[in-house]
Amino acid sequence: MTTKETIFSKIISREIPADIVYEDDLALAFRDVNPQAPVHILVIPKKPIAKLADAESGDHALMGHLLLTVKLVAEQLGLSNGYRVVINNGNDGGQTVDHLHLHILGGRHMKWPPG
Repeated sequence: MTTKETIFSKIISREIPADIVYEDDLALAFRDVNPQAPVHILVIPKKPIAKLADAESGDHALMGHLLLTVKLVAEQLGLSNGYRVVINNGNDGGQTVDHLHLHILGGRHMKWPPG
């Protein structure tokens, strides 16, 4: 877990504006400012966890909640034809913000391999 302030913690505290599409007590979902697909949403926990590798066994309910939030947001956005969920972990994984986040990518056919 981290207590380092990030752009995402500033979005949670409303210090930085974001196009929020969903919020509850545990999670926040907003549009990515640099979209990589027609639909690109970030789902973040309000609890400051730096990366997936830092999640602990006590976070199991939160981790499940994040995946169910992805499902809910994707349904609300009409991604009935499918979407991709990505979690980058650490530098080699392409993570650029030290706050766990799940990418919802949709609105077009995704190619494989991804990168």
